[in-house]
Amino acid sequence: MLHRRACDLSAEERGNVIRHLDFGAGLDDILIARFAARSTAVDFRRRRFVYREGDPADSLYLIARGRIKLCRVEQGTAREAVIDILPVGSLFGESALYTAGSRENCAIAYENSRLLRIPAQEFQGGMAEHRELYDYTFRLLGQRLSSAERRVTDFALNGIPTRLEKLLLEYSKRYGVSKTGGVLIDLPLPHREIASIVGSTRESVTVRLNVMRREGTIDFVDRKILIKRPEMLAVA
Repeated sequence: MLHRRACDLSAEERGNVIRHLDFGAGLDDILIARFAARSTAVDFRRRRFVYREGDPADSLYLIARGRIKLCRVEQGTAREAVIDILPVGSLFGESALYTAGSRENCAIAYENSRLLRIPAQEFQGGMAEHRELYDYTFRLLGQRLSSAERRVTDFALNGIPTRLEKLLLEYSKRYGVSKTGGVLIDLPLPHREIASIVGSTRESVTVRLNVMRREGTIDFVDRKILIKRPEMLAVA
Protein backbone atom coordinates (compact mmCIF):
# COMPACT_ATOMS: atom_id res chain seq x y z
CA MET A 1 0.00 0.00 0.00
CA LEU A 2 1.48 3.33 -1.03
CA HIS A 3 -0.24 5.41 1.63
CA ARG A 4 -2.94 5.13 4.24
CA ARG A 5 -5.50 7.46 5.65
CA ALA A 6 -4.65 8.52 9.21
CA CYS A 7 -8.06 7.56 10.58
CA ASP A 8 -7.06 8.24 14.16
CA LEU A 9 -7.16 12.02 13.67
CA SER A 10 -10.47 13.71 14.46
CA ALA A 11 -11.44 17.08 12.98
CA GLU A 12 -10.48 18.71 16.27
CA GLU A 13 -7.06 17.06 16.17
CA ARG A 14 -6.56 18.11 12.55
CA GLY A 15 -7.42 21.65 13.62
CA ASN A 16 -4.78 21.52 16.34
CA VAL A 17 -2.23 20.34 13.79
CA ILE A 18 -3.05 23.26 11.47
CA ARG A 19 -2.98 25.76 14.32
CA HIS A 20 0.58 24.80 15.30
CA LEU A 21 2.05 24.83 11.80
CA ASP A 22 3.56 27.94 10.19
CA PHE A 23 0.64 27.90 7.79
CA GLY A 24 -1.94 28.21 10.56
CA ALA A 25 -0.22 30.86 12.67
CA GLY A 26 -2.13 33.78 11.14
CA LEU A 27 -5.47 32.08 10.51
CA ASP A 28 -8.57 32.68 12.62
CA ASP A 29 -10.41 29.87 14.40
CA ILE A 30 -13.28 29.85 11.90
CA LEU A 31 -11.01 29.16 8.93
CA ILE A 32 -8.95 26.61 10.86
CA ALA A 33 -12.14 24.75 11.82
CA ARG A 34 -13.29 24.85 8.19
CA PHE A 35 -10.05 23.39 6.87
CA ALA A 36 -9.97 20.82 9.66
CA ALA A 37 -13.45 19.61 8.73
CA ARG A 38 -12.70 19.37 5.00
CA SER A 39 -9.11 18.09 5.13
CA THR A 40 -7.88 14.51 5.15
CA ALA A 41 -4.87 13.28 7.11
CA VAL A 42 -2.76 10.84 5.08
CA ASP A 43 0.42 8.97 6.00
CA PHE A 44 3.15 8.24 3.45
CA ARG A 45 6.08 5.93 3.95
CA ARG A 46 9.56 7.03 2.95
CA ARG A 47 10.15 7.18 -0.82
CA ARG A 48 6.45 6.88 -1.66
CA PHE A 49 4.92 9.31 -4.16
CA VAL A 50 2.40 11.82 -2.85
CA TYR A 51 1.67 12.66 -6.47
CA ARG A 52 3.36 12.18 -9.82
CA GLU A 53 3.73 14.35 -12.88
CA GLY A 54 0.46 14.11 -14.79
CA ASP A 55 -1.73 13.44 -11.75
CA PRO A 56 -4.75 15.73 -11.28
CA ALA A 57 -3.84 19.03 -9.60
CA ASP A 58 -6.84 19.12 -7.28
CA SER A 59 -5.43 19.46 -3.74
CA LEU A 60 -2.90 21.28 -1.59
CA TYR A 61 -0.92 19.64 1.20
CA LEU A 62 0.38 20.63 4.63
CA ILE A 63 3.31 18.76 6.14
CA ALA A 64 2.32 17.78 9.68
CA ARG A 65 5.23 15.39 10.15
CA GLY A 66 8.27 14.44 8.11
CA ARG A 67 9.74 16.04 4.99
CA ILE A 68 8.70 16.08 1.34
CA LYS A 69 10.91 16.19 -1.75
CA LEU A 70 9.69 18.08 -4.81
CA CYS A 71 11.31 16.99 -8.07
CA ARG A 72 11.02 16.32 -11.76
CA VAL A 73 11.55 12.71 -12.87
CA GLU A 74 12.89 12.04 -16.36
CA GLN A 75 10.72 9.58 -18.21
CA GLY A 76 12.49 6.36 -19.14
CA THR A 77 15.54 6.85 -16.92
CA ALA A 78 13.91 7.74 -13.56
CA ARG A 79 16.61 10.39 -13.06
CA GLU A 80 15.53 13.14 -10.70
CA ALA A 81 16.02 16.89 -10.73
CA VAL A 82 15.34 17.91 -7.15
CA ILE A 83 13.50 21.22 -6.77
CA ASP A 84 13.43 21.39 -2.98
CA ILE A 85 13.15 19.40 0.24
CA LEU A 86 10.40 20.88 2.40
CA PRO A 87 10.28 20.74 6.22
CA VAL A 88 7.41 20.32 8.67
CA GLY A 89 4.90 23.17 8.45
CA SER A 90 5.31 23.70 4.71
CA LEU A 91 2.46 24.06 2.26
CA PHE A 92 2.91 22.52 -1.20
CA GLY A 93 0.92 21.52 -4.24
CA GLU A 94 -0.04 25.16 -4.77
CA SER A 95 -0.09 24.68 -8.54
CA ALA A 96 -3.65 23.41 -7.95
CA LEU A 97 -4.61 27.05 -7.39
CA TYR A 98 -3.67 28.21 -10.87
CA THR A 99 -3.68 25.02 -12.95
CA ALA A 100 -6.93 23.34 -13.87
CA GLY A 101 -5.10 20.38 -15.37
CA SER A 102 -2.36 18.11 -14.09
CA ARG A 103 0.77 18.18 -11.95
CA GLU A 104 3.99 19.29 -13.61
CA ASN A 105 6.31 17.81 -10.98
CA CYS A 106 6.40 15.05 -8.38
CA ALA A 107 6.18 15.05 -4.60
CA ILE A 108 7.86 12.20 -2.72
CA ALA A 109 8.05 11.45 1.00
CA TYR A 110 11.70 12.06 1.93
CA GLU A 111 10.99 10.24 5.19
CA ASN A 112 7.89 8.78 6.82
CA SER A 113 5.45 11.68 6.69
CA ARG A 114 1.96 12.75 7.68
CA LEU A 115 0.16 15.24 5.47
CA LEU A 116 -3.11 17.10 5.58
CA ARG A 117 -4.73 17.20 2.16
CA ILE A 118 -7.02 20.18 1.46
CA PRO A 119 -9.18 20.26 -1.70
CA ALA A 120 -8.14 23.12 -3.99
CA GLN A 121 -11.69 24.48 -4.25
CA GLU A 122 -11.93 24.64 -0.46
CA PHE A 123 -8.60 26.45 -0.25
CA GLN A 124 -9.62 28.92 -2.97
CA GLY A 125 -12.84 29.63 -1.09
CA GLY A 126 -10.83 30.36 2.04
CA MET A 127 -8.60 32.76 0.11
CA ALA A 128 -11.63 34.63 -1.24
CA GLU A 129 -13.15 35.07 2.22
CA HIS A 130 -10.09 35.54 4.43
CA ARG A 131 -7.53 38.21 3.60
CA GLU A 132 -4.86 36.67 5.83
CA LEU A 133 -4.90 33.44 3.81
CA TYR A 134 -4.84 35.38 0.53
CA ASP A 135 -1.79 37.35 1.73
CA TYR A 136 -0.02 34.24 3.03
CA THR A 137 -0.53 32.34 -0.22
CA PHE A 138 0.70 35.10 -2.51
CA ARG A 139 3.67 35.75 -0.25
CA LEU A 140 4.53 32.04 -0.48
CA LEU A 141 4.17 32.05 -4.27
CA GLY A 142 6.41 35.11 -4.48
CA GLN A 143 9.07 33.53 -2.28
CA ARG A 144 9.13 30.37 -4.36
CA LEU A 145 9.29 32.33 -7.61
CA SER A 146 12.22 34.36 -6.25
CA SER A 147 13.94 31.16 -5.14
CA ALA A 148 13.52 29.65 -8.60
CA GLU A 149 14.94 32.80 -10.23
CA ARG A 150 17.95 32.75 -7.90
CA ARG A 151 18.56 29.12 -8.73
CA VAL A 152 18.46 29.78 -12.48
CA THR A 153 20.93 32.64 -12.00
CA ASP A 154 23.12 30.44 -9.83
CA PHE A 155 23.24 27.72 -12.48
CA ALA A 156 24.12 30.29 -15.16
CA LEU A 157 26.84 32.16 -13.27
CA ASN A 158 28.39 29.80 -10.72
CA GLY A 159 30.31 26.56 -10.92
CA ILE A 160 29.63 23.36 -9.01
CA PRO A 161 31.81 24.20 -5.95
CA THR A 162 30.02 27.51 -5.36
CA ARG A 163 26.56 25.97 -5.89
CA LEU A 164 27.43 23.20 -3.45
CA GLU A 165 28.65 25.64 -0.81
CA LYS A 166 25.52 27.77 -1.17
CA LEU A 167 23.33 24.71 -0.76
CA LEU A 168 25.13 23.65 2.42
CA LEU A 169 24.86 27.16 3.84
CA GLU A 170 21.15 27.38 3.00
CA TYR A 171 20.40 23.97 4.52
CA SER A 172 22.44 24.77 7.62
CA LYS A 173 20.08 27.72 8.17
CA ARG A 174 16.94 25.74 7.38
CA TYR A 175 17.76 22.43 9.07
CA GLY A 176 20.75 23.34 11.23
CA VAL A 177 21.14 22.19 14.83
CA SER A 178 23.92 23.65 16.98
CA LYS A 179 26.42 20.99 18.03
CA THR A 180 29.83 20.96 19.61
CA GLY A 181 32.16 21.84 16.78
CA GLY A 182 29.66 23.38 14.41
CA VAL A 183 26.16 23.28 12.94
CA LEU A 184 24.72 19.89 11.98
CA ILE A 185 22.39 19.75 8.97
CA ASP A 186 19.77 17.52 10.58
CA LEU A 187 18.78 15.89 7.32
CA PRO A 188 20.31 12.81 5.69
CA LEU A 189 21.74 14.01 2.38
CA PRO A 190 22.98 11.20 0.13
CA HIS A 191 25.50 12.47 -2.40
CA ARG A 192 23.16 11.60 -5.28
CA GLU A 193 20.49 13.89 -3.78
CA ILE A 194 22.97 16.74 -3.41
CA ALA A 195 24.15 16.19 -6.98
CA SER A 196 20.58 16.39 -8.25
CA ILE A 197 19.97 19.68 -6.43
CA VAL A 198 23.16 21.41 -7.60
CA GLY A 199 23.14 19.96 -11.11
CA SER A 200 26.20 17.75 -10.89
CA THR A 201 27.14 14.07 -10.66
CA ARG A 202 27.39 12.01 -7.50
CA GLU A 203 31.09 11.42 -8.17
CA SER A 204 31.87 15.13 -8.50
CA VAL A 205 29.94 15.95 -5.33
CA THR A 206 31.78 13.23 -3.41
CA VAL A 207 35.15 14.55 -4.54
CA ARG A 208 34.29 18.12 -3.60
CA LEU A 209 32.84 17.18 -0.19
CA ASN A 210 35.97 15.17 0.61
CA VAL A 211 38.10 18.21 -0.26
CA MET A 212 35.99 20.36 2.06
CA ARG A 213 36.37 17.77 4.79
CA ARG A 214 40.15 17.73 4.46
CA GLU A 215 40.14 21.54 4.59
CA GLY A 216 38.22 21.40 7.87
CA THR A 217 35.13 23.15 6.52
CA ILE A 218 32.77 20.19 7.04
CA ASP A 219 32.66 16.73 8.56
CA PHE A 220 30.37 13.72 8.21
CA VAL A 221 28.32 12.55 11.19
CA ASP A 222 25.94 9.59 10.83
CA ARG A 223 25.14 10.27 7.15
CA LYS A 224 24.66 13.96 7.91
CA ILE A 225 26.92 16.95 7.26
CA LEU A 226 28.42 19.03 10.06
CA ILE A 227 29.36 22.58 9.04
CA LYS A 228 32.48 23.32 11.07
CA ARG A 229 33.50 26.60 9.44
CA PRO A 230 30.48 28.34 7.89
CA GLU A 231 32.57 31.43 7.16
CA MET A 232 34.40 29.37 4.53
CA LEU A 233 31.21 28.77 2.54
CA ALA A 234 29.99 30.99 -0.30
CA VAL A 235 27.47 33.62 0.75
CA ALA A 236 23.98 32.40 -0.21
